[in-house]
Amino acid sequence: MRVPALVTLIGACVLIPCSPALIFGFGPIPRLGVGGAGVAVATFYTIASLILIRYMMKGRSGLVLRVVPLECRLLRDILRVGLPAAVSTIQTNLTVIIVTAAFGLFGIDALAGYGIASRLDYLIIPLMFGLGTAILTMVGVNAGAGHLQRARRIAWTGAIVGATIPGLIGLVASIDPLLWLHIFTHDSSVLVPATLYLRHVALAYGVLGTGLALSYASQGIGRVAWPFVAGTVRMLIAGAVGWLAVTHFGASLTTLSLIVTGAIVAYALICMIPILTGGFHKPAKTG
Repeated sequence: MRVPALVTLIGACVLIPCSPALIFGFGPIPRLGVGGAGVAVATFYTIASLILIRYMMKGRSGLVLRVVPLECRLLRDILRVGLPAAVSTIQTNLTVIIVTAAFGLFGIDALAGYGIASRLDYLIIPLMFGLGTAILTMVGVNAGAGHLQRARRIAWTGAIVGATIPGLIGLVASIDPLLWLHIFTHDSSVLVPATLYLRHVALAYGVLGTGLALSYASQGIGRVAWPFVAGTVRMLIAGAVGWLAVTHFGASLTTLSLIVTGAIVAYALICMIPILTGGFHKPAKTG
């Protein structure tokens, strides 16, 4: 993980000054407007990808990346886990889109407040992605070696860490939302709905971290159905139920925030099913 982390860190150090330079123009650099941010990000990912490909091809990582004949068996195994995981990512973003639309029904201030507050939600995702990558790898290696009890212990350990770190962030954000919100605005009309959202939803960050950690563990043993179901349920509760509650039943911002919180809890509970029902006692079938 050291090399990709270093590439990302250096890239961020370059990307942060390059983005405003391309957006607003600087010296000989032309002013590209909002499109400049897209150029900066696309350039970063292109260069980072080339660096990592070269690193892998040299074999310094312990694996040598080279051109080999494709095997349908391996493609099936990759897609069997990868496609549902990719769809789960789409579900997460669709949920945010629908909830954003629901908050927008309360006016532009509520929409802006939700946008600022929910940025903290999004910070939990990359945090858990880093942890989840380790959980998935360790669980997968041990499950593949037949050490299913050890894989189960790794999954529970990851769940505890996933509950602790996001949980602490959420606790602080719930107690004092202005620590986060004042980074973006001091407008009281925006702060009121944003504060209301964080006081309710941030308390569930620990639960969200637990669910995400266990979803990665489930991917590690090749059991992706439950995380997919969990993402679907979360989308239906937070998105569909939240939208209907506002548009047809006159739900308040508080009620909508509680619905989003309930969706997170439901997501985590469903992600626990594989580890609670013996999913780690036998390996999933592969191609």
